[in-house]
Amino acid sequence: MLLLAGGALAVAVVVAVVDWLLTNWWILIGLGVLAALAGGGLLHQRQQSARWEAVRAQGLRYGLPQLDALHHTRFEEAVRDLMRRDGCRDAQRVGGGGDLGADVKATDPFGRRWVVQCKHRRDGLAGSAVGTPDLQVLNGTARQVHGADIAVIVTNGRVTAPAVAFAQQQRLHVVDRHTLALWAAGSRPLWELLRAVPPPRRPTTLS
Repeated sequence: MLLLAGGALAVAVVVAVVDWLLTNWWILIGLGVLAALAGGGLLHQRQQSARWEAVRAQGLRYGLPQLDALHHTRFEEAVRDLMRRDGCRDAQRVGGGGDLGADVKATDPFGRRWVVQCKHRRDGLAGSAVGTPDLQVLNGTARQVHGADIAVIVTNGRVTAPAVAFAQQQRLHVVDRHTLALWAAGSRPLWELLRAVPPPRRPTTLS
């Protein structure tokens, strides 16, 4: 009996609500408009955030004092972010124990695979110089292990003359403190600052 009474009451409530909504149909329209406005506002906000993020990434800049002050892992992340700024959307930091000479990997808009080894010096030019052994590690793994088209060593410090000569002989690229300053504080992609980079792997709108 109670169950029947409860069911009847529920039906009566539903009928009353439906009758009220039919009588006040304009409320439904108003609620629909409000929901559409809210959804549109949320979508616009997300699109605006995405645009601002793109602008922020494109406008990323670092000064040498900023880079000098970073921990070595943060320096690797800064290099990764600069590669992303240049259009390498898949740039990732992979440095750490057992990285086999690769701290950052990326694919540029021309389809070329980059392998970057980072050598951060807390004291900048006063720190220990990057030498030939560092380039030998990169040379031994960048192409054979990581499949690099372009192998680069980046430092905020000094590079010895023998290391520079070895890099030229082995088709490696050295981003020394001077080149790093131009790259990090400017807006030109790294491949425009380096000599003799390989041609694009595939045609792109940037080719």
